[in-house]
Parts: sequence; C-alpha cells; structure tokens
Amino acid sequence: MATLASNPSAPAISQNPDIRYLGKLLGDVIRAYGGEKLYKQTEYIRSASVDRARGVQGADLTDTGLEALSLDDTLAFTRGFMLFSMLANLAEDRQGVAAEPGADVASAIERLEKEGVGRDAVLELLSRSLIVPVMTAHPTEVRRKSMIDHKNRIAALMLLKDAGRTETDEGENLDEAIFRQIALLWQTRPLRREKLFVADEIENVLAYFRDVFLPVLPALYARWERVLGARPQSFLRLGNWIGGDRDGNPFVQAEQLELALKKGCGAAIAYYLDALHGLGAELSLSTELAHVPDAVLALAEASGDASASRKDEPYRRALSGIYARLAATCTALTGAQPARPATLKGEPYASPQELRRDLVTVAQGLASEGDGALATGGALGRLIRAVETFGFHLATLDMRQNSAVHERVVAELLKVAGVEADYLALDEYARIALLRRELANNRPLGAPFSDYSEETASELAIVHAAAKAHRTYGPACITHYIISKAESVSDLLEVNILLKEAGLWRAGVDGAPPQAAVMAIPLFETIADLEAAPSIMTAYFGLPEIAGVVKARGHQEVMIGYSDSNKDGGYITSTWSLYKASQALEPVFAEAGAAMQLFHGRGGAVGRGGGSAFAAIQAQPRGSVQGRIRITEQGEVIAAKFGTRDVAMTNLEAMTSATLLASLEPEPISARDAERFAGAMDALSKSAFAAYRDLVYGTEGFKEFFRELTPIQEIAGLKIGSRPASRTKSNAIEDLRAIPWVFSWAQARVMLPGWYGVGHALTAFEDKALLADMAQHWAFLKSALANLEMVLAKSDLGIAARYLPLVEDQGKAEAIFGRIRDGWAQAHDGLLAATGQGRLLEKNPALDESIRLRLPYIEPLNLLQVELLKRHRAGEDDARIKEGIELSINAIATALRNSG
Repeated sequence: MATLASNPSAPAISQNPDIRYLGKLLGDVIRAYGGEKLYKQTEYIRSASVDRARGVQGADLTDTGLEALSLDDTLAFTRGFMLFSMLANLAEDRQGVAAEPGADVASAIERLEKEGVGRDAVLELLSRSLIVPVMTAHPTEVRRKSMIDHKNRIAALMLLKDAGRTETDEGENLDEAIFRQIALLWQTRPLRREKLFVADEIENVLAYFRDVFLPVLPALYARWERVLGARPQSFLRLGNWIGGDRDGNPFVQAEQLELALKKGCGAAIAYYLDALHGLGAELSLSTELAHVPDAVLALAEASGDASASRKDEPYRRALSGIYARLAATCTALTGAQPARPATLKGEPYASPQELRRDLVTVAQGLASEGDGALATGGALGRLIRAVETFGFHLATLDMRQNSAVHERVVAELLKVAGVEADYLALDEYARIALLRRELANNRPLGAPFSDYSEETASELAIVHAAAKAHRTYGPACITHYIISKAESVSDLLEVNILLKEAGLWRAGVDGAPPQAAVMAIPLFETIADLEAAPSIMTAYFGLPEIAGVVKARGHQEVMIGYSDSNKDGGYITSTWSLYKASQALEPVFAEAGAAMQLFHGRGGAVGRGGGSAFAAIQAQPRGSVQGRIRITEQGEVIAAKFGTRDVAMTNLEAMTSATLLASLEPEPISARDAERFAGAMDALSKSAFAAYRDLVYGTEGFKEFFRELTPIQEIAGLKIGSRPASRTKSNAIEDLRAIPWVFSWAQARVMLPGWYGVGHALTAFEDKALLADMAQHWAFLKSALANLEMVLAKSDLGIAARYLPLVEDQGKAEAIFGRIRDGWAQAHDGLLAATGQGRLLEKNPALDESIRLRLPYIEPLNLLQVELLKRHRAGEDDARIKEGIELSINAIATALRNSG
C-alpha cells in the first residue's frame, strides 16, 4: 500500500512521511492477515488506478483487476482501501493540513491590533460573548466508534514517535505497537449490525465530551489568558442536541432527555473528582512552612478530616472536604456512587457556583504568599475554569421539535381545556391574540386527569422533564428550544405556551416583565422562510410581553438552516439567502435593543453549509456576529474536527479567532462596492435558482433518476442513526431529509447539491470583470467559491456515468445526466475564469494534493459499488453483496471526508 507514497512522480502530498510509513504498515498487515494473494490483488488494483489518475499513457486500457475479485475478496479489498483513507486522514491531521494560517486567537489579536482594534476592545467583546459548537446526532458518521478509537490510539503512538521514542511507556517496541493497532483495525468489523438507539448516540457523543472537550477547553482558556493578559469569562461552551432533538425522531422522549443530562452530569463530576484527587496529592503545603489564611483553615476544619498525618496540611484537608461534598453531589444528581468513593461524609453542593466558591478559596489561599505562582494556572486553575464552563450539566441540551407538532398539541390543549374548540381553523391574527391571552396568566391548560393523544402526552412530558432538569442541574442545562419550519409569530408563541405548562414561562406580575427560563428560537430553513425572517422577528419583538423578556435576557437567538435551504434553492441561492437574512435581521435586533445570536445549522458537506468554518464565520455580514454564534457539528465532522485533543484545539481556536475577527474587524470593502456586489449576487442567485429548480423540481422523472442513480435506498438501510431518512413516508424530494440527499449524491461522485446552478449563473453574468473583483476582494464570495471549488474537485462525472445503467429509463437518464454534465462544465469553467486559475485548486496546493492522493483509492470503490448495486437490485440475495455495498459506502465516505 506504500508504493504510491514512494513514487517520485506522485503528487507532493504523498511525500508526507506519515502516509508513507502508515501505508507501508497497512500493506504489511494485509499481507500478514489477508494473505499474499489479497495483497497482490490490492496492489495491482491500486497501481492501475494510480496510473489512470496520473494520466499514464495506456492506463485506460489496463485491466482494473476488479473483475478477478470474488465476493470475499471484494469485502477484504474494500476494507483495505477504507483503512488507507482513514490512515491518510490521520496523517494529514497530524501534518496540519486542516489547520489554516492565522486561524488562532493570538494571530487574530495581532491582526486586529494592526487595524487599530486593541486588546481592551477584545476583552470587552468577550465579556458578552458566547461561542458554542453544538453536537447533533444527524447520521453521517458511517464508522463504528471502535474504528475511531483504534485510529486515535495510532495517533497517540505517533506522538511518541515524534518525541524520538522507540518504546511505549510499557516497554513495547513503538513500530510493533503501531503495527498491532493497524492489525486490530484490519480485524475490527467496520459496520454496525444493529440500528443505533438514542442511548447509543448519547454514549457516543459523551466519549468526545469526556475524553476531548473536558480537558481541552480549560487548556485553551489557559492559553488565551496568556495571550490576552487577562482572564476572560467562559465564553466558549458546549451545546448538545442528542436527547433533545425530536424533529422527525419519534425515539426521543422525556426518558432520553433525562438520560442525556444525567450522563453529562456524571461525566462532568467524574472529571472534577479526578482533578481534586490529583490536587490532593499535589498540595502538600504544611502550616509549619507556609502561611495559611483563615478561610482555608475554616474549610479544612469543616471537612471532617481528622487524620493525624494531615494535621499540618490544611489544603489537603480542605480538598478532602470538597471531594466528599462533590461525591455526595454525584450521588444526589445521578443516583450513582463515584468510581472513587469519598472517605468522608459531606453535604451535596446546591450549585456549581458553591463548588467554585470553595475552589476559589483554596486558590486565594495559595496566592497569599510569594508571587502567586501556586494559584495561577496549573491544575487548580484549570479545574476552576472547568467548573465555570461545564457546571453540573457539562453541555447545554437544546430541545427541538417541528412547528406542526406544536400546532397540534396546543390545539388539543386548548380544546380539552374548553378555551378554543378549533384552534387550527383560526387565522394568524386570531391565533396570536388567543396565545397572548394565555401567556398573560400562569394558569396551565393541561390537567393531570385529562385524556390526551400520545403526541400531546409526549410533548407535555418533555417540557416537564426540562423543568425538572432545571431544578436538578441548574438553569444552564437547557436554555434553547428550536422550532423547525418556523413560519409565523404564532409558531414562536406556541412554544412559550408549552413552556408555561411546566413553569418555564411565567407571566409578569405587578408590571414586571414575564420570565422565560428557556428561549423559543425559530429555525428558518427554506428560501421563503429566510426571506420572511426579518418581518417575523419584527412582529415578534413588537409584542410587549416578548419585548420585556428579550430586554431582560439581553439577547435573542435565530437559527438559520443551510441544509434545507440548499435542497430548496441550490447552493449559491441558499448561501446568498442566508447572508441576506443575517444582514436584514441585524437592524431588527438593534431596534429591539437585543443582541443578535445566530445559530448556524451547518453540516459536513458544502451542500449543507460545510467547508472552512474559519472562512465562513469571517464571511458573515458585518454586525451579524457580535461575539455570539452557535454552530452545529454532526456525524463525521465531529470525529474529523474533535477526534483528538490536538485537532480539537486547532478547530476551536479557528472558531474563536474567526468570531473575534468577524465581530471587530472593520468592513474591508466600501459601501459602494458592497452595493454593487449585492446587486450582482442577486442576479447570480436568481439565475442559479431558476436552473436548479428547473432540474430538480421541474424535470419529469428526476425524482426516480436520483433514487435509481445513487445508493439512497441502500443508505436508508445503514445503521448510522436513530432517525428515519425521511420526515414522512413520501418519496418526494421535498420530504427527504437533507442529509441523505447530499450523502447520496456524494457517493455517486456527482455532488450536485454543492454546485448545480452556479455554472448557469456564472456563464450568464456578463460583467466578468466585476465577478473577478468580487471573487478576489469580497470575503463572502471568496468563501463560497472556495467551497464550490472543493466540491468540483471531489466530484467525477466520468465515475458518475458508470452509475447510469442503474437507472431504469435510460432515455431519461441520458437526458438528465447530459444536463448535469453540461452544468458541471459551466461551473468549472466559470469558477476558473472568476478566480483567475488555470486548473481547480491551483491556489490551494495542500487541498489539491490531498484530493489527488485520494482519487485513485476512491475510483475502484465506486466501480465495485456500481456492480454490487446492480446485483443487489437484480434480486441477488447473497448477504455479502449487501455487506459489500455498505462497506463501499463507508469507504467512499471516509475517503471524501466531508460527504454528509
């Protein structure tokens, strides 16, 4: 498997020593465990594919070697290519291919200072900032957690190799240890046999929270304190949807919400207890040698630690008492004893603030002597920061449900309560008036002895579980309620009605404004929704009771969806509509006196808002970030961006530095240029939208073409998530979730959602000089075209054409595919002209080399997938065919990296 890496004519990226090293070991593993025959077959197929990718003369006539593979050989070969891609991903991450120049806080501050923005302005912004990556269960991670764990162990061993080590801490030869991990990967089943349950998804994300985020965030804050020369508040926090996102997922109920929060609490407290145990071993200060303030002595006396051996060690005694109280807190909140039980008895902490107060007392005691070195930074400083950041809940859990569900539930509550017999028949004005009357009092509509439908009973149980969670873990555990398909003010008010049922909305008394412990947040998804967003928020803020709540809170969030807007209107129209909506919302929020907090619903693929988050955040319209931003992270993106601590730090730095720049950096283009550019984008968007809608929604037979050309049917059967592939039983594209829509096109190497329509727009736009000016100087278009370019480079319509025989109506297939091919050529040529390049990715050599390394490893997988799909759809029932299809999906997704 290493031959490509050692060939001097290969792309430069193959000279990455890690790829050469790991590729050789993988080849040795295949020979040792798969046999010489499989190794030679794999090497022949790889070499032939590499020659074709390099354009070697006569390579197209070379036997691919695929026909000689038996079904068993096919499964083994596919695993081998998948593992090479996984190891290549690891090698690239280690070499910093994903890291972007200047994408760190220190560089951002330096850049801002050069533009006249001082550190005081940065600190002031951070004092009111909130930056949150939000983990979701959207199913695009096709690899089992066991595979990711083995990869991470290899990464840890490679770090030892970097340090010049030849042995592990246990004395094992380092090269042999890495070989063994690759052998374990080779013999680990890559596919899940059972469908994931919500509880499984909770456990999966908990591993990232526990192993990566808990240690990484305090370490990042320590770094930033040194850079800033001051200690900012905890502005970077964690968000989570898993256990709270019910939109289209009937398996998320109150029980799953409670489980997610309990598991998070247990993980956070376990981390704190381990840190306290370590501090107890470290802080051996004696009263015979150090001055100890009275506050620390009081903590020591209150601990109940009467050990004679620690009589002169008040810090250890104080920490024993804190440990005992925290252990009691663990039992009180989770019902479980900590792994290392306390030897003393203690009263549970009522809140994380109480725990922090005791830790700060210890820190202040340490600071009372010398130069304060014992109190600043170090393990104690990181623990205090962790408690501030994670509390007793670890990550804020969002609730999410579809507006149509809220409508039905509120209608039933009103009917059973005798308030309104037919709420659904009311127009918008009547609904708003009725809902406002109900929000003006604290009388619940629900009654414990009334009979409700299963849907209504479930939704009521959810909000009551949220209220219980507030009482148990503190109000920070749930602060957001997302409303999918929000299209009106009543959609927002209906959620507040449901929150009122559990006391999470309280009507104002004696002239005081109402209180909302959980914020109702609209998700604007389609193009029409995005256009209507400013008017909806204007009307919502215009309601006196809402204005009072928002003013008291100081900010309001709006979520904007990349996935469905793309499926609705195509890539460039979606991107531009999101930009315009963000821009149009800013004055609405300013008028309401509220800070605007945008929640960006992004996926991994460009068709779902993927691409560089560092560039995307900076490309937001000025005034729309304001130091506050939340971004969804899902599927394979979680493993790619947060799979190891080093990679997580890189990506969290990028997210934070981009937020600083987008919030504080002066607008780089003039008002005149902004107006010209916006007019041009309107024209481009209109043209692209018409072309996209005509193909996807206006072409007879397109729906059938999509479902037969791509492996969408087979993807729906993968055990990669608890949610159904469609929101309804309909097979219409409108009802298909955006994830399988994008994922399927990626598998067939068409990647249509990431580019179709753009070529028509670029070709039709007459002022090419203006286009070039925009592409060079406007961050928005520069970012959009960079993502487009990546998609075009990863797509391959020659490979896609191999899928055409899968389509039953060949006449329509040729006609539709011809339009797709022409659209790709227009996008390709138009992009090169606008960016002034001679070939794709000419100005991004690292990404160019990365993609070119992978292409020879993806082509055989696609060709095998086509043949297996033909046999499967022809009715062959050999279980190995289905397994081979699923393996090929896994392998192609791994090689493409951001495919879902």
